Amino acid sequence: MAKKIILSLASVFLFWQSVSLLSKIHEFDVESLIALFIIAWIVNLFITGVFAFAGFAFPTQRILPDSYYQIHKPSKLTTTFEVLKVDLFRKFLLATFWRNKAQRKKYFNGKKDGISILVEQSMKSEFGHLLPFIIINLVSAYFIAINFFELALFTLLLNIIGNLYPIILQRHHRMRIQLISERQQARKDK
Repeated sequence: MAKKIILSLASVFLFWQSVSLLSKIHEFDVESLIALFIIAWIVNLFITGVFAFAGFAFPTQRILPDSYYQIHKPSKLTTTFEVLKVDLFRKFLLATFWRNKAQRKKYFNGKKDGISILVEQSMKSEFGHLLPFIIINLVSAYFIAINFFELALFTLLLNIIGNLYPIILQRHHRMRIQLISERQQARKDK
């Protein structure tokens, strides 16, 4: 219970910080590209953090219907995965944030029941990146509207890397699991 309260408070805090930052952004007079990049990174971090902390505390992935999480066009997903080089992103994550094997086991423990945990975690992760992706795209459009073109570009690029790539990666995980499940079901039906 205490963990949920702390995570909820962190989510609310980041929401408040996001609103505060965006409400004052038009007052900024920044010409340094490095400073603009840092602001874009903070915008992405705060908005994504709102949903990440909420997702750690609650089953937020259940907000969307199960049909959303089903992969209906695996060939399109595979093409997108390959064209955007999402596998390089996956390798980067495994070499950095997910290099700890104990941490990876929380996502997939290698056992049969681990598949259902992996599917649920992938849905949770995807949802935790989907709404921020949409919102940050709108924020980027707002930056364009107020003539902050460089900030809009940096914000959008970081959003693609920090939210779109994880969405595609999680969908790719589920697609592979879905294909394995379909093969197993076909064998049972024979």
